[in-house]
Amino acid sequence: MDTKFTIKISPETLRFIQINRKENIEKLALQDNKSPNIDLKTAITQIAGWQTAIEKIPSWANNSNILYPQHLSLEQCSSEATAKYKTQLMQGESFADLTGGFGIDFSFISQKFLTSIYVEHQQELCELAKHNFCVLKLANINVVNDDSISYLTDMPPVNSIYIDPARRNANGGRIVAIADCEPNVIDIEELLLSKASQVLIKLSPMLDLSKALDELKNVFEAHVLSVNNECKELLLLLHKKEDVIDTSYNIPIHCVNLQKQTTQHFVFTRKEEQESPCEYTDKIGQYLYEPNASLLKAGAFRRIAYIYNVKKLHPNSHLYTSDSLVANFPGRIFHITGHSSFNKKEIKLLLYDLKKGNLTIRNFPSSVIELRKRINLKDGGDIYLFATQMNDGSKILIRCKKTNEHT
Repeated sequence: MDTKFTIKISPETLRFIQINRKENIEKLALQDNKSPNIDLKTAITQIAGWQTAIEKIPSWANNSNILYPQHLSLEQCSSEATAKYKTQLMQGESFADLTGGFGIDFSFISQKFLTSIYVEHQQELCELAKHNFCVLKLANINVVNDDSISYLTDMPPVNSIYIDPARRNANGGRIVAIADCEPNVIDIEELLLSKASQVLIKLSPMLDLSKALDELKNVFEAHVLSVNNECKELLLLLHKKEDVIDTSYNIPIHCVNLQKQTTQHFVFTRKEEQESPCEYTDKIGQYLYEPNASLLKAGAFRRIAYIYNVKKLHPNSHLYTSDSLVANFPGRIFHITGHSSFNKKEIKLLLYDLKKGNLTIRNFPSSVIELRKRINLKDGGDIYLFATQMNDGSKILIRCKKTNEHT
């Protein structure tokens, strides 16, 4: 890798960054900068980046020599947790990241390969990448300032390709359809697989997964990634035709919830979802189950009821119940302490001692704000309330406490 880079920050600016990196960004931006040797704009960019990295990329935040890009590039980049997960999906000797960005994914994935190529069309990000990869002591790295399609067309074959199409339109608005992303991986699917035997595509978690599995013809498996129960990424792993399952309904869908102490991992196919029996109930058991965000995104509603032997409250509620504890259920688990209809007297008895609680609505004709106002409940505390519908159409308010505090 060419180690020459043009990013220069004065010692005074670096000192200012180190001293003020925990300060409020808005207040720093308004202060009167009297030193001509301090580049306040650059300092604020670096401080804001470091403050974001503390949670998103902790190992980088611990390295004082890492430099950060403008907010948008940092906002769109992967977290350290999801980058590490991707390293399990790709293998071989050579690797190319065609949409390098800030380089989080590249920095982790490249460590599994003998040679790696980072491609990025923004020169500023390439300069940052050169600097940061040197700081991280990454070996056998080639940073290329080029357009992804232009480089892909003439590049020599590699074992693995990673691509994260841009998901913002010309006006800065978010887009979620594959065909509207840049580049459109549907159009270049065959070209990608002519250059690598495996291709990993990162897509918006807002994307319609079923549509994506039908539109792309070489999907080997799908991964829906959540971090601490917040859905973050949709990953599609493409293999060459001989490895791919004939029908998209048999493609394995991995639902993964990455947490600090544990990982919830459930695998199913759309065919299994369609064929799984699912028992509905008009009665509440001792325990309530809320699937994690990856399961809800992937649509594994019937399959988890069958696998974990729990009963679904309603076809559209996506809440489950049982009399015996299913401790390994992939989601939040609650011990039910009471429930009521929405009769005023019943609600008053259920909430007689409660001034605040955590309210969730599922398949219920009211917003959280509206319902809070109606039942006079503030947010917070260790009590959880679920407003939903039962299979017979009756509306119900369920009071409970968490049984697995790590989720």
